[in-house]
Amino acid sequence: MTFKEQIQQGIPTILPLPKPFEVNINHAPKRKDVLSDDEKKLALRNALRYFEPQHHAELIKEFAKELETYGRIYMYRFRPDYVMYARPIVDYPGKCEPAKAIMLMIQNNLDYAVAQHPHELITYGGNGAVFQNWAQYLLTMQYLSEMTEEQTLTIYSGHPMGLFPSHKDAPRVVVTNGMVIPNYSKPDDWERMNALGVSQYGQMTAGSYMYIGPQGIVHGTTITVLNGFRKIKTNPKGGLFVTSGLGGMSGAQPKAGNIAGCITVCAEVNPKITHIRHSQGWINEVIENLDELVERVALAKANNEIVSIAYLGNVVDVWEKFDQENIYIDLGSDQTSLHNPWAGGYYPVGLSFEDANEMMANNPEVFKEKVQKTLRRHTSAINKHAAKGTYFFDYGNAFLLEASRAGADVMAENGIDFKYPSYVQDIMGPMCFDYGFGPFRWVCASGKPEDLKKTDAIACNVLEEIQQNAPVEIQQQMADNIHWIKGAQENKLVVGSQARILYADAEGRMKIAKAFNQAIAKGEIGTLVLGRDHHDVSGTDSPYRETSNIYDGSRFTADMAIQNVIGDSFRGATWVSIHNGGGVGWGEVINGGFGMVLDGSAATSKRIESMLFWDVNNGISRRSWARNEGAIFAIKRAMETQPLLKVTLPNLVNDDLFES
Repeated sequence: MTFKEQIQQGIPTILPLPKPFEVNINHAPKRKDVLSDDEKKLALRNALRYFEPQHHAELIKEFAKELETYGRIYMYRFRPDYVMYARPIVDYPGKCEPAKAIMLMIQNNLDYAVAQHPHELITYGGNGAVFQNWAQYLLTMQYLSEMTEEQTLTIYSGHPMGLFPSHKDAPRVVVTNGMVIPNYSKPDDWERMNALGVSQYGQMTAGSYMYIGPQGIVHGTTITVLNGFRKIKTNPKGGLFVTSGLGGMSGAQPKAGNIAGCITVCAEVNPKITHIRHSQGWINEVIENLDELVERVALAKANNEIVSIAYLGNVVDVWEKFDQENIYIDLGSDQTSLHNPWAGGYYPVGLSFEDANEMMANNPEVFKEKVQKTLRRHTSAINKHAAKGTYFFDYGNAFLLEASRAGADVMAENGIDFKYPSYVQDIMGPMCFDYGFGPFRWVCASGKPEDLKKTDAIACNVLEEIQQNAPVEIQQQMADNIHWIKGAQENKLVVGSQARILYADAEGRMKIAKAFNQAIAKGEIGTLVLGRDHHDVSGTDSPYRETSNIYDGSRFTADMAIQNVIGDSFRGATWVSIHNGGGVGWGEVINGGFGMVLDGSAATSKRIESMLFWDVNNGISRRSWARNEGAIFAIKRAMETQPLLKVTLPNLVNDDLFES
């Protein structure tokens, strides 16, 4: 069968042969056994409902074995035989261009060069899934190949509920992930529901088909590192940034350090992902010995080198060794997947990677104790460096939250706040999100590198034009973003699809998108897919990350994210998504995203203006109402440019009134 025929087939009527377990692929760790005997039967019934009854006798034994061996039913047998990657849009079968673009984006999320655990359909973060099993993938792709512009595909936590009648201006796909009743939104609830096959953790851009590899966060990471050094009034050259995590998003850290111009040491316990990142050029060197690491860092400092070094081992050992050897750390953070601490997101010190994985599955209580003990040691070492002047920030991965739950010394004197800031509180929030700057991105559906190069040039020209009349309050942001896009090609950021990320505000996003659309209309470039990270101005309500600099008491509310996805859906998005979980853990955040296909039409130009304006200014208005100074400035400026916008502004209270 051809590729198109395999897509159109969906779930095959004749069972494919079982597939061998490929040991050279980076696989998800075994999930702990959380189901009762009756629940295991229910999980099997749930899995078998995808298949004709004549296949049940054969598949039930196989699925029961998967559940016992891996803690999940992945349906490995049904993994496609074709190579998984984002093909040019013309290679996909379908009745409408948006559906083909969505298929392209789904396959990019599962590309072996992109996905963390591709055979388990997990893109990043240890449990950020595109689908729960391969039947869901096959059925979704089949539905998309049949979809017309008068239908909308509804997806419940990876399960394609079906094609429903709608209209041309409606989203083609609406995705929800992990949207459970709040009282059932704890980590063990996710483990149980995911094992049953009824809910999944979509992370952010994993379950919304908008992941573009480590590049997806490298720009924001570069901004963070640059401004971290600016905050401590230190030149990055010769400065040392210590962190950990080389999986999905965290793999961007060493590349960002190189772009910012510092020395980066990033620890990672997983040998496979370490060597993958090294082979992809995201890190310069790999070191496995602590003494050798100390010597190498000392040499790099002496020579003011710009270099990224992966330490294959536990980051706690690095922090403690650098303390003993008086290696001064300028910036420190952590980007392990601590939203998922008991299932592969964070590894205890003193255990090999293999032994930790075995304990995680077979002795989860002891594993949890060791993780929490490690968090206490980790924090103790950080505190010692902080006392010497290190600027440490929480990278929004729930590090401080889980450390506090482990009893580590991370609380401020008031007993309420953490002693270290979130990077959103100190950098990203006041400098970017409050002014509307966030991770805008696009993908060239043609798959042509020359199209990406042309879009880079178009975006750069638009930003330089905007900068000429931009107010002083955002000149630094504009300069950083122009510098970024000019260096994008030489920094070799592409992994998987021909994609780009670029921080921009509403004005920048709309003008860039319109310029792209005009270039498509003229035949200068092919179809584009627009999107953004959920980690943005409006898309995410996350009290310990995206909305951690909301100080009016509303940071635990999720109205903004819900309003965002609803507003995007009727203003012109091609697909929309809303998730529970993402980055900081299930039950800790609500986040949403979108995709928009640009086809060069006048109708698309109108959708660009309507949707992108809302997608940014929804969040600015909320941040303004919280009395964030930059957001008040930004929303007033937005009202000046758009007469139909009328936002409630806060009246500020004089602090002196509270003294009487």
